[in-house]
Amino acid sequence: IALLTEKLGISEQTVRKKVEKISSIERIRTNVEKETGDEIRNAGFAGIKVDEDYRRYYPMGTLASKVLGFTGGDNQGIIGLEVEYDDILKGKPGKILTTTDARGIELDGIGENREEPQKGYTLRISLDADIQKYVQQAAQKVMEEKQAERVSILLMNPQNGEIYACVNVPEFDLNDPYTLPESVTVSDRKERTDALNRMWRNTCINDTYEPGSTFKIITASAGLEAGVVTLQDQFSCPGFRVVEDRRIHCARRTGHGAQTFVQGIENSCNPVFIDVALRLGVEKYYDYFQKFGLLEKTGIDLPGEAGTIMHKKENIGQVELATIAFGQSFQITPLQLATTAASLINGGERITPHFGVK
Repeated sequence: IALLTEKLGISEQTVRKKVEKISSIERIRTNVEKETGDEIRNAGFAGIKVDEDYRRYYPMGTLASKVLGFTGGDNQGIIGLEVEYDDILKGKPGKILTTTDARGIELDGIGENREEPQKGYTLRISLDADIQKYVQQAAQKVMEEKQAERVSILLMNPQNGEIYACVNVPEFDLNDPYTLPESVTVSDRKERTDALNRMWRNTCINDTYEPGSTFKIITASAGLEAGVVTLQDQFSCPGFRVVEDRRIHCARRTGHGAQTFVQGIENSCNPVFIDVALRLGVEKYYDYFQKFGLLEKTGIDLPGEAGTIMHKKENIGQVELATIAFGQSFQITPLQLATTAASLINGGERITPHFGVK
């Protein structure tokens, strides 16, 4: 009891309860460091057995931590790809077969049989370690310069959906995933659990936000395909557009004046995109929103993907339509925006973003 208490860092009360219990086997602790296990084995106490097990080790530490994920004490995936592909990664555990009497006491001299474990499969992923390192460093630099709470960057091939980098800084150490940053203080177990979940959260996939002006490419594409606007159409921007009872401003309060549709895109002019959306109308714009796949999840091979937060069609009026046109009053994930933009780049095919490579 004294040996196990000292070496394993467990209270004497807990160890004593397990040691003195009449049973065939009591598991004192799992995932013990090899050096500690060797010290306990070498002490030579009858009744104490040290069996070898395996624990996942992550040689790159914090690299892509919120994508890769990690395993728990039972080597089962907790978050990320470790969860998504757990069934093919974990293999089949081995067994130790022993003979006991009716009381569950192991019989000496009979020995034991072992069924060896079967290795799991290797998972090959699309992430490029060099690109991920570079992007992660760039994100860290931006976070420090802008004093931001977090920065996310996603790099994806628009032709096939392979993701080459997915960064969410600050990342965490995969080999020490339960240690919170020094700047985070918690007072109870619930706060600690909430803080850990926030630290593990992949904001590219798990969080939604208003895409803003980046969404204007969707409005422009819908308008052009529907034929409600041409590249040469003329617009006027006095710095705002009045829609029903609402004055909706352009980012340039003094206005852009007279401009073509192409110039409106170059200037990222809100009134131009409002006009295009109003020409489309609610019914047609909502149809395009659906056709782009924005109301469905992307189907990425990671757990916890958030869905789009959008008005019901019957609740969209002229004001809502005007704000949707330039990416406000609804929310999508960064991944959803990248996936939708990819369909514009690759000629119209809705790809499925993924990390796993066959």
